[in-house]
Parts: sequence; structure tokens; C-alpha cells
Amino acid sequence: MKTPSIHAARWWQAEDSLCVRCNLCPRFCRIKPGWTGFCGVRANIGGRLGSVAYGHPVSVNIDPIEKKPLARFMPGSRTFSIGTFGCNLSCSFCQNDSLSRGHYDLKSLPRYVAPEDVIELALRHGCQSVSYTYNEPTVFAEYAVDTAALASANGLKNVLVSNGYITPEAADALYPLIDAANIDMKGFSEEFYRSLCGASLEPVLNSIRRLYESGKHIEITNLVIPGHNDGEPMIHAWFDWVEKHLDKDVPLHFSAYHPAYRMRVERTPRETLFKIRQYGEDRGFTSIFLGNI
Repeated sequence: MKTPSIHAARWWQAEDSLCVRCNLCPRFCRIKPGWTGFCGVRANIGGRLGSVAYGHPVSVNIDPIEKKPLARFMPGSRTFSIGTFGCNLSCSFCQNDSLSRGHYDLKSLPRYVAPEDVIELALRHGCQSVSYTYNEPTVFAEYAVDTAALASANGLKNVLVSNGYITPEAADALYPLIDAANIDMKGFSEEFYRSLCGASLEPVLNSIRRLYESGKHIEITNLVIPGHNDGEPMIHAWFDWVEKHLDKDVPLHFSAYHPAYRMRVERTPRETLFKIRQYGEDRGFTSIFLGNI
């Protein structure tokens, strides 16, 4: 099959000198002709924004739903998982930097996998859902939206594993198609997001509230990094926020960090995660899960 030309992107506007402004995420990248945005997969091609990642997954697998992780959604089922290159955060502790920081070669793109191909493969392999995962799905939102619509039409559920860093405009298109999401809340402070992720916490919290208030199944993961986001005040502040804006039955995942990418802090002690779980249980939270221990 001939590889289609770069797919037209959504959520952007033209500016002067053939530059474009991407409105997909809160970075609002201003992209010059021939360049990509921060994510590395949204390119200005002749004054128009294109999605290089569209139709070009670089990671395709069949996973147990629990691996997303989702503990309370379709347990025991299998999900057809796809991911591309690119991410809109710059986490120094990234656990999957080969994808998040990877880039496409425009002269030799991977095999094209159309949305209908994803659905055909998912059904052929007996999966009950399609997961947009591995890297940050927001950066391939056009591909996710088109695939998710077909998935729903064919009786498949849609699962989003995301950092939640998206504009309301793009979320309006993507989130209604999603049945279940696991949002990665990196650390409960603006300073944490600014210094270690090059981003802001507030848009992430807005995404979490949006999914919860729209009745989607939502679970939240926090990668616990010693000396950075494992302090008792920050953990309790996070529990406070969940109790106020969500409820105590929302599944919360706390995962152990291991040295990766640019950070070389020692691995999270098991005892730290056990202590966090005890904090939550003492406060009445009913669904706390520990990972990577």
C-alpha cells in the first residue's frame, strides 16, 4: 500500500510568515515552516499543520487491560494498544523515552496503519477495546479520534492512557469518544510540573475533572519519585484534591520509580508506597493500587 501524504492536523491557526499556531495542547507552539512543534510529530508543511504520527504507530501490542493500568474496567479483558513517537511534556524521569522523545524520518515513515486497519486487527485478535497509550496520545489526537469513532461503531471500547495535557478545544473532540482513562498525575504541585516536566499542573487537573464529571471511568496514576513528590504534605494534598473534586472510590495508582532518561534518583522503596497506601486507607479511600514493586 502506498503511504498517504502527511495527514492534515486539526486545532491550529495560520499566523504571519507562513507560521502556524498549534492549539492542541497548552504549549500553543508557534511553528515555523519546515519545523515541528515541541512534540516532534506536528509539522508545518508549507504553512499548514500536518500530523506526522497519523497512521504511523511504532508500538502495537495486545495487552491485558490491567497493564494500562486499569483495575476496575473490564477486568480480565485484552486491549489492542497503539502508540506513536512524540510527547508534549519534557519529564526528566520519563519511563518510556524511546517513544516520547523519538522522531519520525519523513523520508522513510513506518508502514501506514489506517484507523480501519486498527479496528480489523483488534477484532481479529479478540480484543474488547482499543487503547491509545505508550507515548502521549494527545499528540496523535486526530488518529485517536478517527480510530475511536470506528471502534465505537464496531462494539469496541476506547481506552486513553494520557498525561492530560490537552486544550479544552481538542478534548471536546477526543474525550466524548473515550470509555475509560488512566491519567498520569506527575506530582501535585505547580513547581514539580514546571521544574521536572516543563509544563503546568492545572490543565491536567482540568482534564481529570472533565472526564470524571462527564461520567467516564477514570483511574489516576502517580509515579512516586524519592525526594521530589513523595513527601507526606504533597501526598495528603493530592488526597485532599481527589476527595474534594472526585470521590474516595476513584482508583488511585501509586507506582515505584526506577532510574530512567535524565534522572538517576534511587528506585522508590517499597515501604514508601506501602505508607502512601496506608495514608489513603486511613482516610477512607477504597481503591488504592501499587505498581512496579
